Amino acid sequence: MALSLLERAQVCFFRAFAAFFFRLFQLFSGRAASSRNKLPPVSNPLLLLPATQLARKIRRKEVTSVEVVQTFIDRIQEVNPFLNAVVKDRFAAALQEAAQVDKLIEEETGGEEVLEDRLPFLGVPLSVKESYSLQGMPFTTGLVSRRGIVATVDAPPVALLKRAGAIPLGVTNISELCMWSESHNHLYGITSNPYDLERIPGGSSGGEGSILAAAGAVIGVGSDIGGSIRMPSFFNGIFGHKTTPGVVSCENQYPPTSGRWSEYLSSGPMCRYAEDLLPMLKIMAGPNVSMLSLNTKVDLKKLRFFTIPHDGGSVFTHPVSKELMDIQRKVAERLECDLGVQVQTVCLPELRYSFQIWDKYMGLPDKEGKPPIRFAELMGEPGRPAWPLWELLKRMVGKSDHTMAAILLGLIEMIPISQPAAFIVPKKEKLQKDLDEMLGTDGILLYPSHPRVAPKHHHPLFRPFDFAYTGILNILGLPVTQCPLGLGEEGLPLGVQVVGGKMQDHLTLAVAVYLEKTFGGWRPPGAN
Repeated sequence: MALSLLERAQVCFFRAFAAFFFRLFQLFSGRAASSRNKLPPVSNPLLLLPATQLARKIRRKEVTSVEVVQTFIDRIQEVNPFLNAVVKDRFAAALQEAAQVDKLIEEETGGEEVLEDRLPFLGVPLSVKESYSLQGMPFTTGLVSRRGIVATVDAPPVALLKRAGAIPLGVTNISELCMWSESHNHLYGITSNPYDLERIPGGSSGGEGSILAAAGAVIGVGSDIGGSIRMPSFFNGIFGHKTTPGVVSCENQYPPTSGRWSEYLSSGPMCRYAEDLLPMLKIMAGPNVSMLSLNTKVDLKKLRFFTIPHDGGSVFTHPVSKELMDIQRKVAERLECDLGVQVQTVCLPELRYSFQIWDKYMGLPDKEGKPPIRFAELMGEPGRPAWPLWELLKRMVGKSDHTMAAILLGLIEMIPISQPAAFIVPKKEKLQKDLDEMLGTDGILLYPSHPRVAPKHHHPLFRPFDFAYTGILNILGLPVTQCPLGLGEEGLPLGVQVVGGKMQDHLTLAVAVYLEKTFGGWRPPGAN
């Protein structure tokens, strides 16, 4: 259905609005120094092993946990000056914990199998998104006014991974308040993409994506309410999984959920190797692991496959680039060739309203009728709400504690974008019904991760709604695995979202393993 003249005028206004503030940013912010420096190459073979293999080597005493942890510490110290991905480390504590692991293994009398069953990630380094509560570490979500706040407990997924033997090395950078597609704030600064330091690593889990892709970590944890696991995973060429909502606990994260956000927010694993996704999810799900069929063997030849090459022409999002449509088509062709399946191309017209649906549903009140907390209120925490217009004026003279992205979001919040609920809700309900019926318990959908590869720093200000390709799947409550598909024309990662039906996370994870074998998975930055 074609958009009305009024809708097109509205979109033109907001595009001009975003463009105006992007130009303001360029005018009042000094240009970042251009740098084409490449990261130092990966030299230690321990950095090139999946977490499951590292754990096996540690259990078998082929290498000590201290050696592994020190190797990753050395790599972080080597690459972090380029990336600014790890914003606070706990290296000394991690080495002490690694020494305790080695002592435990020496004293274990039950054999390797006992350790594997009880502590599957024993001695393996872990990175953690700063918005997760990690005991003793900063817990600010990049908000200057929260400087000095330190976590006193571990968020459940972090606690479960630590209980499984993983050793946190530190916390990683995020976008301010986890609500932007670039990891930048005025507390920690800006994080860069390891494949091109002038480009973004995504957000809000951009620090995770950046340090994982740079081989400074092997496994990490992220959260996702609009693509915050999948965009960084895509831009950095790693694997990331947005779980079916309600499976992995989202407690002890900041900002807290309000309104109906808990229905759309997911916590999940991020890693360089597909084989680590499943064992990580089994641990992170904790007591809810029985909700998923993670022990079920998947026969890919018995699945039904679908592909949607773009959102149908939304005027809020930019067109999907040719190289991303081409690589998605190649995935479909390989599936048909290798598995003997038919990949059906489908069109769901409601997808063109993805941004409006996400925006409308993120603003809905909870069951008691209480609306979600306003972004301006979060900006002012723990004090009074921020005044976005005043922050904009302060930003023009370099006095605001907030990023231009946060100020822009505060301003947009003041101007309703979505059409009335009477228009949007039926669109969402039809899209939900069509996708649920199409995917069922044995369907897989290929869908673009983003309209383009990793953009340059601050350019999302000019294209603020392109995240709708990931955000719509949060509102629909579907599990999604982001899969890397090699490097494109500019040496930047390509990828695709692999979407399954509700609670069918095991299907998308199985497809991820296949795609890694077929397309090569993660590629070291700077490698030929």
